[in-house]
Amino acid sequence: MRPNVARVALPVPLDKQFDYIVPTHLFPVVGGRVSVPFGRQTLVGIVTQFSHQSDFPIDQLKPIKAALDSRPIWSQPLYELITWCSLYYQHPLGDTLHNALPAALRKGKPAEFATTVEWQLTEAGKNQLMHGFGRAVKQAKAMHFLENGPCSHQALLDNDIGSTVLKTLDEKGWVRAHEKQAPTLQWPSDLTNTPPDLRLNEEQAIAIASVNSQTDFGCYLLEGVTGSGKTEVYLNMIKPVLERGQQALVLVPEIGLTPQTINRFRKRFNVPVEVIHSGLNDTERLNAWLSARDKVAGIVIGTRSALLTPFADLGIIIVDEEHDTSYKQQDSLRYHARDVAVMRANKAQIPIILGSATPSLETLQNALSGKYHHLILSQRAGLAVPTTNKVIDVKGQYLESGLSAPLIAQLRRHLNAGNQVMLFLNRRGFSPALMCHECGWIAECKRCDAYYTYHQASNEIRCHHCGSQHPVIHQCQGCGSHQLVTVGVGTEQLESQLGELFPEYKTIRIDRDSTRRKGSLEAALDAIKKNEYQILIGTQMLAKGHHFPNVTLVALLDVDGSLYSSDFRASERLAQLFIQVAGRAGRASKPGEVLLQTHHPDHPLLQSLLNKDYRHFADTVLQERKLAQLPPFSFLTLIRCEANNPADVETFLRQVRYSLEAHPLFDNSCLVLGPTPAPIAKRAGKSRWQLILQVPSRSVMQKIISSAKPVITQLPLAKKVRWSMDIEPQDLS
Repeated sequence: MRPNVARVALPVPLDKQFDYIVPTHLFPVVGGRVSVPFGRQTLVGIVTQFSHQSDFPIDQLKPIKAALDSRPIWSQPLYELITWCSLYYQHPLGDTLHNALPAALRKGKPAEFATTVEWQLTEAGKNQLMHGFGRAVKQAKAMHFLENGPCSHQALLDNDIGSTVLKTLDEKGWVRAHEKQAPTLQWPSDLTNTPPDLRLNEEQAIAIASVNSQTDFGCYLLEGVTGSGKTEVYLNMIKPVLERGQQALVLVPEIGLTPQTINRFRKRFNVPVEVIHSGLNDTERLNAWLSARDKVAGIVIGTRSALLTPFADLGIIIVDEEHDTSYKQQDSLRYHARDVAVMRANKAQIPIILGSATPSLETLQNALSGKYHHLILSQRAGLAVPTTNKVIDVKGQYLESGLSAPLIAQLRRHLNAGNQVMLFLNRRGFSPALMCHECGWIAECKRCDAYYTYHQASNEIRCHHCGSQHPVIHQCQGCGSHQLVTVGVGTEQLESQLGELFPEYKTIRIDRDSTRRKGSLEAALDAIKKNEYQILIGTQMLAKGHHFPNVTLVALLDVDGSLYSSDFRASERLAQLFIQVAGRAGRASKPGEVLLQTHHPDHPLLQSLLNKDYRHFADTVLQERKLAQLPPFSFLTLIRCEANNPADVETFLRQVRYSLEAHPLFDNSCLVLGPTPAPIAKRAGKSRWQLILQVPSRSVMQKIISSAKPVITQLPLAKKVRWSMDIEPQDLS
């Protein structure tokens, strides 16, 4: 007898599943999508099991509206991995499954390749490029965009090239559109293009041989100094995987790194290389997802969200810059992509490589203890030589928009030699605060415990925590004075100052404000490589993984805040940042120089980084963490809570603490810290508090949290406050 009840996981914030009647004309499958009524709305859910009975009267169950799939969306191992994520990170299964789907499938669209429209230049169009376009700026933009190759209609729209412009160019015969059909499933017989003329050094060869000899699961930490040729090692590890007919997944921390990485992989291999990241539209994302599932793609390169992509035959996983905090999701399903990637490789019994010049202390400890294999690349590839690191003591010095006289002199010396220079300042906007010169009043966000940042380009003040923004104010709200002055330096102000100091050189600023439009970051990076800009200013997004052969000087302007932070990971983050930023200098045959401006030149952390290396720093900090029983020698769960009423938040978290401490496994090795106000105690109008559970092992943490969560959910205040659990948090603010 056919089961007539289906249990469905729905994208709702509840730790439960829902029963529905299966109509006789529908044939849903376990792991497939169904469309079901839920209250007044219709939701897309995943069938988790069938049954002949329900905890509710059968005649009260609603019927499934439609079965959307004839086969499961995920393979069994991947479905089990997603289920494990739900359990480990304490997130509802329905929402976890929902997050693992491309947006098009969440909306109920068929799991089939969508036909897309592509535009490309005609021969007449290529000839017209040489003659120019006069005042037709939009047409020129479209033509130059297509000069790099065919492009989808949606991508052109995303880059502010409208349908009217494309229609005009089509009528002139300069461009033409064609429908891009579903790709074929056949890889070429010759998988590898002509390899570059690069000789591997001994360390690279050993690393490649170690991984290529692995036939089942093995986790490898590839610790290579910046410029040591990690990407070349990755390419050599992937080659035998493709030759066996298997696929490769390469994770990178941010979208900004993907163009450079994709080009390198496409030049080396003839197999289709797909990209998955949040910058794709729904159709592009679905097609890439299906390409991996149906073995059209040989290699998938993507950010954190690409991790749960289904593969027909996955043979290797590579996590580049494994230390990067971008791999940790900060809302909804708060998973760490690096850790889940290790679990996925384990379930699939395939090798995984975690690459970094500055490995996280958790990963490094796993390697030192023998849990992971440890591969080291200590030499820079090719002709690159190690950088010269120097510190500039700015105590008592006059700073021009954050620039000291010795730094300005060094900038001029490198620029006059025909090189590029990079200045790193991790602070967007013109100034981090606006202050009254008469009474000291500072413009503060009314909804957060934070100051407004002044953005000169848009003439407004913005809160970078809640996103509120207002036209710039011209009068002090304390004393009425009109003498408002900026305090501190942001990337906008630095760009303006460098334009005045070095008018003969072109300056480019790369931060979240200047790269909002799709394609703008890629265009900026391309212009830098062509030497169109000599002075580069950037926040963290410019520090990671980019190869700029002409950059010979890198300067870090303001890192003092990290030396005295309340977050125990601040020193680790600063060390990683310093090494990563320093790695942008001297990557070719030109010698590189790194300058660090500080008020604390004798600080032990800075001296360790300047005079020794990351490993010396890491060994020291690991010893400190062991004495303090901090991660990686213990495991944390952060419980955050916010509400309009501060008393409700504090009372709720006190009750949570009692619930945790009542567990039988909670002993002297366990600790609850808090409840205390969060470092930013008010955000978006809500009072924020938190507490931290610290335990000696993951298994103990899971048992305590899994047992306490149902009790916490039933607390009287649980519905009056907004609360969340963050398993192994990376950000304690």
